[in-house]
Amino acid sequence: MAEAVNNDKRLKDNGKVQLNQELGLLSSVGIIVGSIIGSGIFISPIGVLSNTGSIGLSLVVWTSCGIISTLGALAFAELGTSIPKSGAEYAYLYEAFGSLPAFVFAWVKIFANRPSSQAVVCLTFSEYALSPFFDACGPPLLIKKLLAASVLALLGAINCYDVKAVAKIQVVFTGLKLLALSIIIMGGVVHLSKGNLEYFDNAFSGSTDDPSKIALAFYSGFWAFGGWNYLNLATEEVKDPTRTLPRAIWISLPLVTIFYLLTNISYFAVISKTELLASTTTGVVRYVLSYL
Repeated sequence: MAEAVNNDKRLKDNGKVQLNQELGLLSSVGIIVGSIIGSGIFISPIGVLSNTGSIGLSLVVWTSCGIISTLGALAFAELGTSIPKSGAEYAYLYEAFGSLPAFVFAWVKIFANRPSSQAVVCLTFSEYALSPFFDACGPPLLIKKLLAASVLALLGAINCYDVKAVAKIQVVFTGLKLLALSIIIMGGVVHLSKGNLEYFDNAFSGSTDDPSKIALAFYSGFWAFGGWNYLNLATEEVKDPTRTLPRAIWISLPLVTIFYLLTNISYFAVISKTELLASTTTGVVRYVLSYL
């Protein structure tokens, strides 16, 4: 038992136990990029476009979401280097306001916020993973739920097992996510290279001036960028967090923003605004890939 504990923890000179610092720059970038890129880039474009009313304004919203998320991540990097404790918001609330606000935040996060968001992510994964094996009606809801629950349980078990294993898996899956988006972007580039620019004519035509709709568009965009704060959950496991945290953020957030913008441009290159709003997420991706 002692050996198992020592694999993940070590004693400080003063006798306290702390987590091993296993996460380098590459693993840190993998955690941030891998946590951000997910179902959001396939779901949110429809929500952003429906609320902005135009292709041009939707791209402005995506860019703004990336910039604001980067600023938020840099603020968290400052907190992470000032309060080098794992737990992110919980640790910072505990230090600033005491145990009660920190406990309430953690309770809401654990029992409401995170389970609901992970359920959406896993169900979206099930939709994409199972769609090739079923007709246009899609897979049955029960099968989607069973696959989503199985994936969630598997990932939870891996996270409980070993930090190093999780870091390696995270890097691999981050690479696969970027590869998938690159393939989608290539489909759009191929179509644009043939001179098909008609959907970008009058790109700002139909733009809304309703503040509530613009706010909803930003909400959809920010949901796709969710995860920029996740590295702070493991601050104590990051090697040299004072340098690694900000460097990982400066690499990750601009990278994700560029990929998101190029992915949206690929969507708009091959499908009209009306068709995009009437499509399912899987339908849009298939349409883009048909141009490769």
